[in-house]
Amino acid sequence: MLSNFLAMVVPAGDNPAESEFTGTWEVTDSHGKPFNIALLPSGTAEATLGGEGMSGTWAEEDHSAVITWDTGWTTKITRTGDAYVKTAYDETATTPTSTSVAEKID
Repeated sequence: MLSNFLAMVVPAGDNPAESEFTGTWEVTDSHGKPFNIALLPSGTAEATLGGEGMSGTWAEEDHSAVITWDTGWTTKITRTGDAYVKTAYDETATTPTSTSVAEKID
């Protein structure tokens, strides 16, 4: 019964548990060092970058997973055809601070 209610109030594609973006992604930071981003079905995100843990929330918007980190940065993983691209923005950036290929590994 709860699932029927949620199906009525949560538009298709907006539920992180059903998103193509849910899972673990390998990307690189602005220095070219690889790290992983986990997008969880609960709508939370986790990563370890430079030995420090990061957490945040994410939602699917316009063919992208948009991650808002507790550090103030925003990361997007965007589908472009059959591939995915990661872009990252610091709090003041209007253009990407970092861009890399994003590969879903889990």
